[in-house]
Amino acid sequence: MALPLYDSQPARRVPWVTYLLIAVNVVVFLITPMSNFAAWYGKGSVRECKAAHFTYEYGAVPKELTTGDQQPLPTEVVHDCGPADFRKAPWTTAFTSMFLHSSALHLLGNLVFLFVVGMGVEDRLGRWRYLLAYLAFGLVAVYGFAWTSPGSTVPLIGASGAIAGVMGAYVILNPRGRVVSWVPPVIFIRLPVWVVLGYWFVLQWLSLGDQKSNVAYTAHIYGFVAGVVFALLARRAGPAHRLAALSRG
Repeated sequence: MALPLYDSQPARRVPWVTYLLIAVNVVVFLITPMSNFAAWYGKGSVRECKAAHFTYEYGAVPKELTTGDQQPLPTEVVHDCGPADFRKAPWTTAFTSMFLHSSALHLLGNLVFLFVVGMGVEDRLGRWRYLLAYLAFGLVAVYGFAWTSPGSTVPLIGASGAIAGVMGAYVILNPRGRVVSWVPPVIFIRLPVWVVLGYWFVLQWLSLGDQKSNVAYTAHIYGFVAGVVFALLARRAGPAHRLAALSRG
């Protein structure tokens, strides 16, 4: 698989929102028990149990989102780690889950894609609209996943749903773009964006039936489609906005 490294087309403005989202994701990861940096959570099984409790508290549990009610911890978690004393409003986890990652590798993989496509989308949408779109893509991915698996009590965490939306928007807003990619082990090549991201989307679709994987492929698909739809609407509205601005002038 080709790993995208950077967009070959320079942005017209500094992508502050993309940089901010990357920084927030990194900082949040470093202060959670999923990171070895946060030594105050302890070591070994103690840290693992705190990470499990933390994930259930701030991760998006599909059954909680579809019912609106907080669910008890699974029996195996209580058996291994004991009960956890927390109360939460399930809808808030649709937001908090977007900024949590299970490992440094999970974080790095997501942020590489965000760095590559985020700058171009921010450049074309503008900072505030891009930020709101990013959050909206994440919500669509989370609730789409919950709607598809309404009885699941496994927490969903990660920025990949929101980033998938940015990827979908990028394909529409910059269809002629090219992405410099690394093809293992040593090949670097500049590929059309529709090849790189289209191939990624096909992989997500083909992986939907993989019961052994802990990757939320369904959330990726919902996010990507949301990004495509949003970008189509934004691109269609663009000429109308420019015409209105000229008429006012």
